[in-house]
Amino acid sequence: MSTKTIRMTRDEVPVEETWNLEDLFPNELVWEAELVSVQEDVHTVTQYQSRLGEDAETLLGALKTLEAFQKRLIRVATYAMLRTSSDGTNPEYQAGSAKVASAFADIGAELSFVESELLTIPEETIENFIKEEPNLQTYEKMLADIMEKKPFTLAPEIEKILAALSEVHDAPYMIYERSKTSDMQFDPIVDHSGRELPMSETLYEDRYEMAADTVTRRNAYDSFIKTLDQYKHTYAATYATEVTKQVTLAKLRGYESVTKMLLHSQQVTEEMYENQLNVIQEELAPHMRRLAKLKQKEYGLDKITFCDLKAPLDPQYNPTTTYDNAKEMILDALQVLGAEYSAIMEKAFSERWIDRADNVGKQSGAFCSSPYGIHPYILITWTDMMRGTFTLAHELGHAGHFYLAGKNQELVNTDPSTYFVEAPSTMNELLLAEHLLEKTDDNRMKRWIISSLLDTYYHNFITHLLEGEFQRRVYTLAEAGTPLTADVLCREKKETIEHFWGDAVEIDDGAGLTWMRQPHYYMGLYPYTYSAGLTVSTAAAQQIKAEGKPAVDRWLDVLKAGGTLKPLELAKKAGVDMSEPNAIKEAVAYVGSLVDQLEKSYD
Repeated sequence: MSTKTIRMTRDEVPVEETWNLEDLFPNELVWEAELVSVQEDVHTVTQYQSRLGEDAETLLGALKTLEAFQKRLIRVATYAMLRTSSDGTNPEYQAGSAKVASAFADIGAELSFVESELLTIPEETIENFIKEEPNLQTYEKMLADIMEKKPFTLAPEIEKILAALSEVHDAPYMIYERSKTSDMQFDPIVDHSGRELPMSETLYEDRYEMAADTVTRRNAYDSFIKTLDQYKHTYAATYATEVTKQVTLAKLRGYESVTKMLLHSQQVTEEMYENQLNVIQEELAPHMRRLAKLKQKEYGLDKITFCDLKAPLDPQYNPTTTYDNAKEMILDALQVLGAEYSAIMEKAFSERWIDRADNVGKQSGAFCSSPYGIHPYILITWTDMMRGTFTLAHELGHAGHFYLAGKNQELVNTDPSTYFVEAPSTMNELLLAEHLLEKTDDNRMKRWIISSLLDTYYHNFITHLLEGEFQRRVYTLAEAGTPLTADVLCREKKETIEHFWGDAVEIDDGAGLTWMRQPHYYMGLYPYTYSAGLTVSTAAAQQIKAEGKPAVDRWLDVLKAGGTLKPLELAKKAGVDMSEPNAIKEAVAYVGSLVDQLEKSYD
């Protein structure tokens, strides 16, 4: 484990620990020039305004021109976002992001005519255009998706106004992220021996929350909660603004509820959404309460509290590993997916797709961004904890997915619904765990691997699912006219957590502040989709284990399909039926079997 107590600034970070942004733009000057250029070139698309319904050839020309323009926009935006993510304190990076937001608001307004105009063309006319011009088949799903929005689309001039306000609409998320990365300061903490340790959000989430030492873990939690408490009123106002925006848009567009609006964009039924929230909360809770009690027993605690839930089950065994060793483990584990997939993983490491540095101002957590036609970029903060190997495998799952989708589909068909998007990432975690279990005879290591696998389910089936439940409650309150104050949000978050853990865990008031941790609330109904993706990958991983190559081939076909199918159809292509709750129940039962194994290992 690193013994550094002072975090590096971005300019002190070794280049090999950073991603190579030169693959996007050679330098900032070239990026600046392209940002100016795309603003000037918007006319290449707007020249088609009022002409989309003329004939098949004109429609094809417009859509191809739009797609080419969007590729440029994606590269410009990604460059700015990646720089800000790597160091949110850098004023040049902040200014670059602001320039992009402003420019894109104007561009979005100019391009809003496309969807509005397409919706004025009779469906029969579009169907005839596709028959006349075979190359329009590439855009068939995009056109069908737009037609599904027809009942909820406003007049073209209103859509243009809303598009022009995109910078304002995105402000709550921008304010939240800017504050979190640039303003939040945490008191240093002390461990059981009285040694002072540095504290940051990244250190808490990547290290201290999982610390074996109860004193360190609880002191870090107290420091973390103290800072969250100082920001709760500001963040409540910020989040309430985001919710008001969504509720207002849903009313304007004529949706029955904000939930129906947000699910519509995911192409998910309300029943699929409710199944994830309801089945997992009710059926998983008893298994996880057993796990909590097991931890309480092994730690010899009088009570297990909310901040103890992520403590390692075997407190004396929390393996560390180097980044290079993690790389080898991941590459070995993913060989089961074949040579083509493995080659992509090799490129990720050798061509600097990954930013693993720990520096001041770096965004916490991990993500994968995949600008079309370049390659994915992965952000992670490497702290030498073995658990980071699973996080890295997860993000590489996103990278492999979007790299294959990008190679096999045009831009318009690359993005699947968020309902499915976490399946490829969690698949890699499941394959890594399976591989590591096969490679060791050490019972403590096996116990640690099973615990790590349970961490994955905890992350997706508890942390993010309970965020989804919190969202469900918040939207219900907002639509009933209840003001979303800090006290209301903290109460709802605490009650959500208490409902799941029951009497097994002591939930303090600080737990109610943890709605402030995640940016996902600014991304629509995103949190619950983590559980949907893991449900699909759990079933598909079992099929790969049982069938081998046929199941692998199905899986790779699904990755290559990108966004050509709706999520229900994508899952079915992988051999998983998500229209019924059975797959969810089976995944929960699998989690229960993992808890069984841990309990038996202590008998």
